[in-house]
Amino acid sequence: MERLQKILAQAGVASRRKCEELILAGLVEVNGETVTTLGVKADPATDVITVKGKPIRGEQKLYLMMNKPKGVITSASDPQGRKIVSDFLPGIKERVYPVGRLDYDTEGLLILTNDGEFANLLTHPSHHVPKTYLATVKGVPHGTALEKLQKGIKLEDGMTQPAEVEYQDVDPEKKQATIMITIYEGRNRQVRRMFDAINHPVSRLKRIRFGELGLMNLQRGKYRHLTPKEVQELRDIAVKTHKIQK
Repeated sequence: MERLQKILAQAGVASRRKCEELILAGLVEVNGETVTTLGVKADPATDVITVKGKPIRGEQKLYLMMNKPKGVITSASDPQGRKIVSDFLPGIKERVYPVGRLDYDTEGLLILTNDGEFANLLTHPSHHVPKTYLATVKGVPHGTALEKLQKGIKLEDGMTQPAEVEYQDVDPEKKQATIMITIYEGRNRQVRRMFDAINHPVSRLKRIRFGELGLMNLQRGKYRHLTPKEVQELRDIAVKTHKIQK
C-alpha cells in the first residue's frame, strides 16, 4: 500500500505536488469513491484508480544492471551533448534512474530502476551496502598507505569508514598498480579522493560488484534485467547492513 499521490506520480500523471492538488480538488477516485484527502493509501495492483474519470496506467517496476562505459554520464540529459546511460537502453520505454552514480570517467556496474523505494534502500547513508572497485593507480602504494584506507582516512568531508583493500596486480614498468577496494559509503568520487589522499591518483576505475551482485561477463555498454532473486538479495543486504550498524 502506498500513498495515493505517490502512485499517481509514479504512473506519470503529474508531479507529486500536482497530484496532491488533483486529489484535493476531488478529481481522483479509488474503486469508485472520490478521494479528497492526502492520507489515503491504495494498492495500484488491485485498486481501480481514476483521474478525471480515466484509469491510470500502472507502472511496471524495472530493475536493470548495466556495464557503463567510460565517457558516459548518469544524468537524464546533458547540455553538452555527451552520451547518457539511456542511450544504451534500447527497448526500455520506461524512465529509469541510476541507483547512486558513477562519474564520467568511471566504468562498470550501474543499477537502474524506476522503483524509488528500492533505490533509496540501497543508497541511504544508514544502509551500508558494500561496493567493490578495481582501481588502477599511479605508483605502487606500500602497505602502510593501504592500511590508512583500511582504517579510514580523513577527507575534506570527514573520515571515511574502514575499507577492504588488496593488491590485484603490480606493473613495475608502467609504475602502476591495480588495487581492489570495497567501500561501504557512497560519497561523491570517494574512491578517487581516497587514493588522492595517499598520493596515488587513480588512472582507471571500474566498479565490479554492488552488494552480492557481480558484473561477471556483461559486456561494456550492455544491460540486462535483474532476476527477482537478485533484487531480493540486494534488499536483504541493505536491511542486514542497516541492522548491523545500529
